[in-house]
Amino acid sequence: MRINFLVDGFNLYHSIRSVLSIHKVNTRWLDVKSLFTSYLHLFGKTAVLNEIHYFSALPYHLTGTDPGKLKRHQAYIDCLSSMGVCVHLGRFKKKDVYCTKCGQHFKKHEEKETDVAIAIKALEMFYNDECDVGVIVSGDTDFVPVVKACLSNFPKKKILFAFPYGKQNAELKKVSPESFKINHLQYSQYQLPNPYINGTTTILKPAEWI
Repeated sequence: MRINFLVDGFNLYHSIRSVLSIHKVNTRWLDVKSLFTSYLHLFGKTAVLNEIHYFSALPYHLTGTDPGKLKRHQAYIDCLSSMGVCVHLGRFKKKDVYCTKCGQHFKKHEEKETDVAIAIKALEMFYNDECDVGVIVSGDTDFVPVVKACLSNFPKKKILFAFPYGKQNAELKKVSPESFKINHLQYSQYQLPNPYINGTTTILKPAEWI
């Protein structure tokens, strides 16, 4: 039973921020590989962690105002890549926004491509028989259509959601009843070592995350 996890990086990140805000624990140095391995028992004794696909985007637009955020994000991405996680990077796109309260126009950067990239990967991995079960780590309802398409076109496969803490969604649970919640205590339990060392790779946890 081969299990693939498809991680909506920003959905997971905002969940981690909620843990920091509510429980006052910084869990950004998350060991996703160990975390997801801890849930394999839900799929039976033959379940194995096959692949983790992590979808995110680097905030290059903050280089001038907050270069530390880019460096911290890059350090974490480097850790994931070093441990064998398949990292897929989208981009931020500048958008004109109008504020109805102050009547002003301003520029805002929005992360693009992640949802589409996850949807394409889900269909691709089932079509190529890369796994038996796909787990989308997100609580975003934008994934309803791709889950329905996977269930319709690949009836012998399973696709469900792992809801990050605070992101459980009744609509998604209805589409995929076997979906489950990730407990915030799991974030604390599964943290990368500091420093993270893998062969010749040594990466320090950002001081702001300690």
